[in-house]
Amino acid sequence: MSDILSIALRSAIVYLCIVLFIRLFGKKELSQLSVIDLVFILLISNSVQNAMVGDNTSLIGGLAAAITLFIINMLLRFFIFKFRPVEKFLEGEPLTLIYKGKILQKHLDSVQITIDELHATVREHGVEKISEVDLAVLEADGNISVLSHNFSHQTSRKRKHHKALSQNQ
Repeated sequence: MSDILSIALRSAIVYLCIVLFIRLFGKKELSQLSVIDLVFILLISNSVQNAMVGDNTSLIGGLAAAITLFIINMLLRFFIFKFRPVEKFLEGEPLTLIYKGKILQKHLDSVQITIDELHATVREHGVEKISEVDLAVLEADGNISVLSHNFSHQTSRKRKHHKALSQNQ
C-alpha cells in the first residue's frame, strides 16, 4: 500500500510542477500546438513517467498514477473556478495585441508572438489589413480573438440578406 501512496504523491508533485513550469516559462497558444510544442509535450510526458511510478510498472501502479492525476486535475479546476487569484495565476489574463488598428508591440514581445503570426491570425479571421482591426486579444486559453468593424458590417449585411430571403418565401 505504501508503494501506491508513494506513486500518488510523486504523481501529484510532477503534475503540479509541470503546470507551474508551463505557466512560468510562458504559454503562447496552447490551443494551436506547433510541431515543436507537440514534440516537447511528448518528451516531457515520457521523461516524467518514471518519476511518477518509479520501478512499479504494474497495472495497479499505472492506475494509481492516472487516478491521482485525474483527482489533482479536478481539484485544480475547482480552485480555478472558486478563487479568482488562482485562476489569474494559472490561466493568465487576456492581453490586447491590436487596438484601433495599431499593433501593441510591447504586448506582442511579452508573449513572443511575431508580426507574421499576428498577420496570419488576422487573415484567418477574414480581415485583410491590421489597420482594419478594431481589437485583437490573446485570450487566456491561447486563442486570438479579432474584432473588426468591417467584418461586423459584412456579417450584418449577410444576416439582413438572409432575413429578406426568408420573408420572400
